Amino acid sequence: MNNVLFAFMLTTFAGLCTGIGSALAFFTKKTNTKFLAISLGFSAGVMIYVSMIEIFVKAQDSLVGELGLKTGSWVTVIAFFGGMLIIAIIDKLIPSSENPHELHSIEELNSDHPTDTHHLEQIKKREEAKKNHKLLRMGMFTALAIAIHNFPEGLATFIAALHEPNIAIPIAVAIAIHNIPEGIAVSVPIYYATGSKKKAFFYSFLSGLAEPFGALIGYLLLMPYLTETVMGIVFAIVAGIMVFISLDELLPSAREYGEHHLSIYGLVAGMIVMAVSLLLFI
Repeated sequence: MNNVLFAFMLTTFAGLCTGIGSALAFFTKKTNTKFLAISLGFSAGVMIYVSMIEIFVKAQDSLVGELGLKTGSWVTVIAFFGGMLIIAIIDKLIPSSENPHELHSIEELNSDHPTDTHHLEQIKKREEAKKNHKLLRMGMFTALAIAIHNFPEGLATFIAALHEPNIAIPIAVAIAIHNIPEGIAVSVPIYYATGSKKKAFFYSFLSGLAEPFGALIGYLLLMPYLTETVMGIVFAIVAGIMVFISLDELLPSAREYGEHHLSIYGLVAGMIVMAVSLLLFI
């Protein structure tokens, strides 16, 4: 039971870091792009390394032990790329204009209520795309979109924390770092919709609750069926989801926010820290 509580606490911590992203607007006037680029690269390094070196291998060991070498290896690979397919479909279903991974900066939150030409054009495009939908509805949809993205991340963090506590903390930290700029991405459209920073922060914070909610659903639905085979498949899917998030979201975002080399330095540093932390638990 202590492991379950620990897993929920870690997942909640990672999810609610979306609130940090929007809270930054109240304490700073400028986006520290270099730090953000390194941090996002670091997060990607942690997630890629732990997924490929630790989680995928554990999944394969479990499935090979249960299903045999050939079948177990095939199921592992299929589940791994299946995880990538799941998160790719989620991305595809969300229109690009509302996708929470569109980059936004703190400066946008600190500007006056948007009335300049650039922002009016954005609003006009969104109104045309959604026709009769109002800005508030669109902003709420953005919050829903980030919640959908956070759901499988919450499940991934929870499963890792429940069965591999030694790798759970760095995974949670990596996802937490990833969630900070996502919090900004949710806050900006909500702010444009309402003109209220408080509402922007509230809905951004609320969207982060999807991660512990994902953990709760996973716990209630999967726990009765968590055989060694199911656990292996879930672990492989989790590895695929984390690698896809790193390659599709974290690294491109890191490059957009800062210099290319900074994101790579962060990536390598994340891998080194993850590798050392795993070696310490041998």
